[in-house]
This record gives sequence, structure tokens and C-alpha cells, in this order.
Amino acid sequence: MSSLSFSHTVTERFLRYVTIDTQSDPESPHSPSTEKQKDLGRVLAAELKAMGVADAHLDEYGYVYGTIPATTDKKVPVICFCSHMDTSPDVTGKDVKPQMVKNYRGGDITLPGDPSQVIRFNEHPALKNQIGNDIITTDGTTLLGADNKAGVAEIMDAAHFFINNPDVKHGTIKILFTPDEEIGRGVDNVDLKKLGADFGYTMDGESAGSVEDETFSADGATITINGVSAHPGYAKGKMEHAIKIASAIVERLPKEGCSPETTSGKQGFLHPIGIDGALEQATLSFIVRDFTEEGLKEKEALLEGIVKDVMKDYPRSTYTFEIREQYRNMKQVIDRHPHVLEYAIEAIRRAGLRPMRTAIRGGTDGSRLSFMGLPCPNIFAGEHAFHSRLEWVSRQDMEKAVQTIVHLAMIWEEKA
Repeated sequence: MSSLSFSHTVTERFLRYVTIDTQSDPESPHSPSTEKQKDLGRVLAAELKAMGVADAHLDEYGYVYGTIPATTDKKVPVICFCSHMDTSPDVTGKDVKPQMVKNYRGGDITLPGDPSQVIRFNEHPALKNQIGNDIITTDGTTLLGADNKAGVAEIMDAAHFFINNPDVKHGTIKILFTPDEEIGRGVDNVDLKKLGADFGYTMDGESAGSVEDETFSADGATITINGVSAHPGYAKGKMEHAIKIASAIVERLPKEGCSPETTSGKQGFLHPIGIDGALEQATLSFIVRDFTEEGLKEKEALLEGIVKDVMKDYPRSTYTFEIREQYRNMKQVIDRHPHVLEYAIEAIRRAGLRPMRTAIRGGTDGSRLSFMGLPCPNIFAGEHAFHSRLEWVSRQDMEKAVQTIVHLAMIWEEKA
């Protein structure tokens, strides 16, 4: 393995990509939700073409596709490497000014654009593994976009390696960059037939060495309250205020457990994400998360039980309770193809890291891709503190991710 020679241009790519604003918008009905995501898509397609990826292109929905031809005569399953181009709507991604802390020696990192933003050593335990590494942050006024431009840069750098090292044996490799992952629409318009892959890997994980074959299962819940309107001057005994009913439902949610701020590990939660309305009608939006279908159903039953209990105090008001499936735990699919995960673990080992198998308290494009017929675990990209101004990634972790991609493609060829 040591004979492989890497050019390590992943950091230079990453620093370019993060300056392109690709924030997605959950309120937009369009696909992609924001046209500016295509700005990065055009750059990536052009760079792939310039490398020699002949079929690289950006489609109308903002997806970038490309194929790296096989360098072996063996019949090898086609594997895909996938990352998303959009950044979270939670924090602005406009005018990102990346900073680099070279040869990090420990301690807190104060961000220069807003000194109130401090990456504190005792609050970010992953920093203890970064001593001597080069850490990239923002200036504190925006997020960084390592989620998931680190993954994008890593796949691009691995593509560059494969094109420039045709003696390295691998099967056909497919590249997929998606829009709108952060708003749950990352694979809404993906063309899996055109992609033509048998198995996939998202590069969208956290600590170096981690590989994830398990995600939350996810539903959305919408409660619509129909209250009773009356003139506020003459409302006694008549008015049943929809906003007050909705507030009472939120107030009765469990105070300990069953919420994001009181759960960890394999515990799921109920999480209100929106309340909207007026006297006569109000809408409550929730996300429901658990690692099992049973856990989801229990939480949804708990929520509807709370609603029914509150509604007893408002006998003339009514409600509707709607559940929408969002995504499911990809472990159900990946367990049927154990070698997909085994090869990833071996690739991480060959890259000189200790593999860590973990579960995601969230979802990835891989969750839905797995159920669409493309089993797709998640491999580390090195991103930390995502969706915040304290987001960071290290140069060395991104370089290890590139090596992992290369070893993984080689392992698929060896095992074929």
C-alpha cells in the first residue's frame, strides 16, 4: 500500500469550493431549491472534464454525474462515490472566508471575524486527535461548508488520482454530486439508471476512521388545529384559540428524554420544528426520529395521545394528525450486503486508520439510496461541528479520506 503516491491537492480544492455559496432552501418548490447550487456543479463538471472524465456533466436538476473507466479486465461491481454540494439553511454560507491553523498545538481556537465564536478544546473532544495537524475553520461569520464540500473535494481528488495512475487496478467508478441533501431532497431527482452503479458510498461522515451503516428512521408529523373564533370583546365561553391549543401541546411534551437536547446514542426523539397560525387555525410541525420502526410508532402514538388529551379541554375544536415517511434506517438494506461495509473497513485500515463503526443520529443521501436499490453506507469526510459557525476540518483527515476512497476501489477489484 505504501507504494501509492498521492499529490494531496484536496485542501486546495476544498478552499476553492467553500467560497461558492450553495445554501439550499426548504421553502423553495424548485429542484434544485436554489439555482446557486449549480454554480458549484458547473465548476465540478468542468474540472472533471478537464481531468479526462469524458462524460462528466451537470443536469437540469443540479446533479453532477461522471464515470471513471475500469483499469482491469475482471468483472467488478460498479461502485459510486457520492457527496452533496449544498450547505445547511441553518447558518449563512455566503462570503465564506476559510482560515487555516497550521500545526495545531491544542487549546481553544478564536475565530477572527467574530471573536465571540470560539472552538473550545473542552467542548470539541475530537480536537485532541488533531495535535500537529492543520485545521481549517471559518472566520466565525459563516459556516465553513465542510459538510459536505470536504466530501466533494475528497472524491474530486481521488478522481484525479485514478485518472493520473492508470496502472492502479479498479473497476468502473461512478461519481455523483447531489443538491438539496440538507433539506431532505438530495435524491428526489437522481437518475439511478443513468448512474448505473451496483453499490455506493457517501463521503459525509465525521471523525477520521469512522464508517456508518446505520441511520435514524425518520417521519414528519403535522398537526392542524381548528379552533373557534369569536370577537375578543365578547369571547367569554365561546373562543377556543388555536395558537393556545398548539402551545399547550408543545408544553406537554416530555421534559426528560424524547427530545434532541436530552437524548444521545440510540435514543430517538420528538422535535417540534415549526408553529404557525392564528386564532382560528394553527399548524404544528414535528420531526420524529428513532432507529427502529417500533420506536417511531411509539413516539407518534405518544404525540397523538398528548394531542387528544389537550383537546379534551377544547370540546368544540378539532384537529387532524398526519404522518409522512421521510427515510428509513439504511442498516435494513446494508445488512443484506455485508461485504460493502467490510470492504470499507478494510480500506480505512489500509489508509493507516483505526476503523470505527458508528450510527448516525440523522440521515444521509445513502439512507434513501439504499432503499432505492443502491446499498450505500457512509464514510468519514472529516467534518466537525457542522451546521454552525464553529465548523472545522483538518487537512490530514481529508487526505486520509482520499486514500480510503482509492484503497476501497482497489479492494473491490481484488475481491472480484
